[in-house]
Order: sequence, then C-alpha cells, then structure tokens
Amino acid sequence: MPHFLDLSDAGGDVIAAMLNDAQDRKAARADWPKGQVDADAPLAGHVLAMVFEKSSTRTRASFDIAMRQLGGSVLILDSGTSQLGRGESVADTARVLSRMADAIMLRTDDHAKVEEMAHYASVPVINGLTDRSHPCQIVADLLTIIEQGKALPGLEVAWFGDGNNVLHSVLEASGLMKFNVRVATPSGFEPDPEFVAMARAGGANVTLTQDAAEAASGADIVVTDTWVSMGQANVENKLGAMAPYRVDEALMALAKPSARFLHCLPAHIGDEVTQEVFESSKSVVFDEAENRIHAQKSILLWSLGKL
Repeated sequence: MPHFLDLSDAGGDVIAAMLNDAQDRKAARADWPKGQVDADAPLAGHVLAMVFEKSSTRTRASFDIAMRQLGGSVLILDSGTSQLGRGESVADTARVLSRMADAIMLRTDDHAKVEEMAHYASVPVINGLTDRSHPCQIVADLLTIIEQGKALPGLEVAWFGDGNNVLHSVLEASGLMKFNVRVATPSGFEPDPEFVAMARAGGANVTLTQDAAEAASGADIVVTDTWVSMGQANVENKLGAMAPYRVDEALMALAKPSARFLHCLPAHIGDEVTQEVFESSKSVVFDEAENRIHAQKSILLWSLGKL
C-alpha cells in the first residue's frame, strides 16, 4: 500500500516525478477558475477522507481544492464532531473509513497515530502533519524553489529557529534530492538526530550551529517557521531563546542576492520574521501556500496509482 507518511516512503525519484507532474498540471490550468476540473479528471469518482485532530487552514483548503481539481470529492471529519473525540480508536476509524473512501489524510499530533492508521487502513494514508514530520509541506516547498529557477542538487538551504517537524522533513528531503542544509537553532532546540543522520547518509551536507550569521552566509534559500506550535508550554522561555534567530533584513543580506525566503505559515510577524522580509520581493510565501494545492494533487495521484 503506497502510504505517504514521510518523504522516504516515496523516495527521490518519485518526488522528482511528483514535482514534474505538479508543474505540468499547474501550467495546464493557468487562468482557469479554481474549481474547474483538470482536463483528464484522473480521480473522478474517488473520495478522500480528511481527518483533523489539529487545526488547519492550508492543509484543509489545499487537499479539498486538489481533490476537486482532480475530479474527486472529500469527506471531512474532526475529533470534536466525530467519534474520535469520544474515544473511538484510530484502528477502528481506519477500518471504517477504508470502506467509505479511497484514501485517508490525517493531521494529528503523535506520529504513532498516522502509523496506526496506515497499519489498519486498506487504502492509502497520507500524513497531513504530525509532531514528527510534515512531508506534504516540503513537496510544495520544493516546487516553489524550482519555480524560482533553482536546481535542487547542491542547493544551500538555511533554517532558523526551532528544530521542529517541518525541519525534519526538510532534512529528509535534502538526502533524497541532494541539497545541503545549515540549521541555526538555540541550544536544546536542535532537530532529531535521526533526521540529521538520514540526510547525511543520503549525501547532504548538514551544518548544525548556534550562529545565525554562519547559517545565512551564502544561502540560496532562507527558511523559518513559527516558534511556538499549538499547545506548547513554556512559551515565554522559548520565545526568548529564539530571538537571535529572527529573520530580518540584516540576516537576509548575508544570503546570496538571489536568495528567496520561505515560511509555511501561519507567520507571527515580529517573532520569527520581520515585516520587511515577509513582504519583500525575496519572499515567496504565498506562492508556497498556493503550491500546496499542486503538490497535494501529485501526492494523491501517486498514492492512488495514477502517477
């Protein structure tokens, strides 16, 4: 079963095929109404069940629009209005939804939940976000980088702030797609060593530093994310530790003149990034957000054997 729980489930060649497909499909529907179905309607008659245990804007909207453009439809559940909120097991939910939908997307906290969903489901399961990783976001990020005319092999990506789930997927992608990552985080907020080792094993150069300027120097891509995820404690202490890693104009000036700024959103202006950088010509955050649709379409097609 082609589950998409992490980028390695697909592999580098498949991700490259996804990116090519996403570019082609996006170009083919330029200036079309957002709800118009792609000419080939490859998922006509298919249903995607989306299960949300964490709040969402871009994941919810992009998967919904992606399925509409592919000719399919969606079923949306969340823990507050489904039996998940009353203690029904992930295993039972997986088996029920497998009888009613062609694929399942789960956005949750503990990565073990999406693994359990995949174990018991008889249809493909897609990780819409867990505390461990966010693979769908990174496919959209890679698409955005390519659109900016940058080749992935040898690319220098600089990350600032928290060593979180998004960074984990950036690191995983670096080993698969052969680019390098400089990670600038405060002490105690480094990424999971498993993902660092995975990236290095794939041939990526990974630099871990507490010096933001070192990470930014000569970078092609500058990336950050919100410093505080939903439900995290000790917020004030964390914000204080993160302050030296704010992406401002001085930090961007250390990167290459052609560098681009990415942020998966939502952004907290004045915390992880300044208004000047966020609204600058170097910022491609809204291209990145739109590209969630096109990335999701290719992920869905691969998961359902259409790519």
